[in-house]
Amino acid sequence: MTAVIPTKDSASRYRIEPTVLQALRSPRLLTREVLAGLVVALALIPEAIAFSIIAGVDPRVGLFSSFVMAVAIAFLGGRPAMITAATGAIALVIAPVAREYGMDYFIATVLLGGLIQIVLALLGVAKLMRFIPRSVMVGFVNALAILIFTAQLPQLFGVPWLVYPLVAVGLAILFLMPRITKVVPAPLVTIVLLTAAVVVFGWSVPNVGDQGELPQSLPELFIPEVPLTLETLGIIGPFALAMAVVGLLESLMTAKLVDDITDTHSRKTREAWGQGVANVLSGAFGGMGGCAMIGQTMINVKASGARTRISTFLAGVFLLVLVLALGDVVAIIPMAALVAVMILVSVATFDWHSIRPSTLRRMPKSETAVMLITVIATVWTHNLAIGVILGVLAAMVMFARRVAHFVTVTRTVVDEEGIAAARYEVVGELFFASSNDLTTQFAYAEDPDRVVVDMTRSHIWDASTVAALDAVVTKYERLGKSVTIHGLNDTAAAFRQRLTGNLGTGH
Repeated sequence: MTAVIPTKDSASRYRIEPTVLQALRSPRLLTREVLAGLVVALALIPEAIAFSIIAGVDPRVGLFSSFVMAVAIAFLGGRPAMITAATGAIALVIAPVAREYGMDYFIATVLLGGLIQIVLALLGVAKLMRFIPRSVMVGFVNALAILIFTAQLPQLFGVPWLVYPLVAVGLAILFLMPRITKVVPAPLVTIVLLTAAVVVFGWSVPNVGDQGELPQSLPELFIPEVPLTLETLGIIGPFALAMAVVGLLESLMTAKLVDDITDTHSRKTREAWGQGVANVLSGAFGGMGGCAMIGQTMINVKASGARTRISTFLAGVFLLVLVLALGDVVAIIPMAALVAVMILVSVATFDWHSIRPSTLRRMPKSETAVMLITVIATVWTHNLAIGVILGVLAAMVMFARRVAHFVTVTRTVVDEEGIAAARYEVVGELFFASSNDLTTQFAYAEDPDRVVVDMTRSHIWDASTVAALDAVVTKYERLGKSVTIHGLNDTAAAFRQRLTGNLGTGH
């Protein structure tokens, strides 16, 4: 007797447990979510300050942006436990606006970028994620791990020698503590212990306060004073579009990564428009905008074990509380503690299985090449969008080349009712890469007056194939021979009928 396994309906497919209500009812789960949010908030502070510097704006701009976006996405996003805040990718894209046109144009760019993301979400851009192959995803993950690690290097060069043993001790705590207990997140313990050691012994090492001034007041509404003209749109439009695309790409890729880690499904379209609304709100409060953060998301999901929107919401709330009420305490946290946490995140993020010799031997060379192209392009440009786009293009080219070799044409001469006929059987998928050589597979001069082309085991995908078939028919007709093409399915036959004779044939 065969067992029937029921498939999940749409609602249950996207139901992620534990839910917020389940976490609120469980002291153990709630404690985990709260502590995870606190750890993420501590890790967000130096990052937000650093990204503000990259963007050429006041550190408070990045901090307020991180607060607004984290709180907003906790309610609006489609991927629970994913962290959204000010990011380096967005900072790099829109930095020229602040530098060349000032703060008002900068905020206008953020607002327009958020609106573009909402429009793209409504147009179904999230569905394009299905066209990103696994090799590009692996390259994306590995590139992110490398970028997270290299971003810590400035904190390890030209610093007092005490920084190195502090980082080493921090890494030891991070690696060993989860084996003893997971009740309290190891990153939080690392930050508290190293900060206490620095304070008690009076060591002079770089700390969070050295990264920039922390804000003293709540964020306020910011209405950019820019003329509503086509000239303004011409200035901010290209930067806003680039920001929207980079932000959505990084966010959706990060959401897919968290899906794989947690073995759950996220709502990609909701995440896309949620990112847009969060960016609009960020700009409205004078923030620099952002997107999903892979490093902090990995701290939240992997290192701290968070699974609900509670951790995302509290990360934003704790961030604001820390910088406003406890700014003096936060300022003394040694950067060595945060560097150790981020190094662990980079190690945990990297897909080590992908570079094992046994994996490389089994994997097709084209798959490995796509992964390497994605990694190199991302690390070289520090732009995740460029790396992923180049990786997808490389995958498309290599797939087309590989599939093109799967088309075969077999010729036999048969006797049909006393009349000799050449019969050609075409097998494979016919598109521009595979059909270009189709016209060379026929023996035009040698064939008898009757020719049959059997397409039962092939399929026509584009106009290039229709043009190639037209060229074959034309060549035979010039020799006074008749050609019959049969075996096409209804879709392919209708497609050919619509285009044949209107494309021009090879001469």
